[in-house]
Amino acid sequence: MDSTKLCILGCGGFIGSHLLDRVLADPSYTVIGIDKSAEKIKRHLSNSRLDFTLGDIYTMEAIATCVEQSDIVLSLAALCNPSLYNTIPLRVLENNYSQPSAIVKVCAEQKKRLIHFSTCEVYGRTAGSYVSGPHGLAVEPFNEDRSPYVLGPISAQRWTYACAKQLLERLIYAYGFERGLEYTIVRPFNFIGPRMDFIPGIDGEGVPRVIACFMEALLFNTPLKLVDGGFNRRAFTAISDAIDAIMGIIKNPEKSKNQIFNIGNPANETTIADLARRMKRIYQKLSPKYAGQTIDIVNVSSEEFYGKGYEDSDRRIPDISKARELLQWEPKTSLDDALSLTIESYVREYGARAIEENPL
Repeated sequence: MDSTKLCILGCGGFIGSHLLDRVLADPSYTVIGIDKSAEKIKRHLSNSRLDFTLGDIYTMEAIATCVEQSDIVLSLAALCNPSLYNTIPLRVLENNYSQPSAIVKVCAEQKKRLIHFSTCEVYGRTAGSYVSGPHGLAVEPFNEDRSPYVLGPISAQRWTYACAKQLLERLIYAYGFERGLEYTIVRPFNFIGPRMDFIPGIDGEGVPRVIACFMEALLFNTPLKLVDGGFNRRAFTAISDAIDAIMGIIKNPEKSKNQIFNIGNPANETTIADLARRMKRIYQKLSPKYAGQTIDIVNVSSEEFYGKGYEDSDRRIPDISKARELLQWEPKTSLDDALSLTIESYVREYGARAIEENPL
């Protein structure tokens, strides 16, 4: 039987590395993979069913050839670091709209199926945050086909990323409408698990997303910082559950054709303040040496933490009824189990250095 050839752009990142784990375990798939880093996929580089190129996707002249040789293109590459939205907005726009728009065009021209990874941030803020004042919560989860998008003012550059990703979705939709592009758009809701964000000062700079920020504090015994009190709510999704959904999309081209899917776990909704308490408890359970250690949780302003121009979404919870119906997908992993796997991986990766710098 002929294999299905996947072109995975950004195969060396968090989601891409877990997707590679799954597809390379199945002999019915071969992969053309491209990424600027191979650190997270080193164990796969000798696999004969992976043709990997180390390089910048958007500067490669051969990208059209990679697409042409594939059956399905999965576009994962993005610049998604909250601290950068305020500081280098031009690069954020370039990386999340201008450059990937060329991939969309190539897929349309070559009649290739595109699975594009967007973001739940396209929904922006909830209407309730404007109607009800601070911490006013929307009642309804975000729905792919009905929910309005509410972004902040232009001066709040926090929304640069969300706006770029939303515009790219509209471009994909337009290519489907006018040029017959076959596509599926994935909106991830806070995927977590092993091999996610960097630790600042060790293997990355800037301010990563909340899980990595809290892990840095736990590992190096500094206070966990709650931005504006940690009232905002998120629904965290285990990467293993997310990959189940992605495989469902790959294997069901007719049911997922020209669809947008929220991929998240509404049962795992929590406040960021509660997330900090959970992570503190799980970390101390997994690291008995630090069980009696005082770990502070403090409040900071968003301007102090991210800089001027930062706003946030008060609540992001997905309606996953479409994924349930069309993909027969259901997330299974509880928040505590997903956090335990994530924290364990950070301890394995950075624990020795943390002990060296933070001896008891």
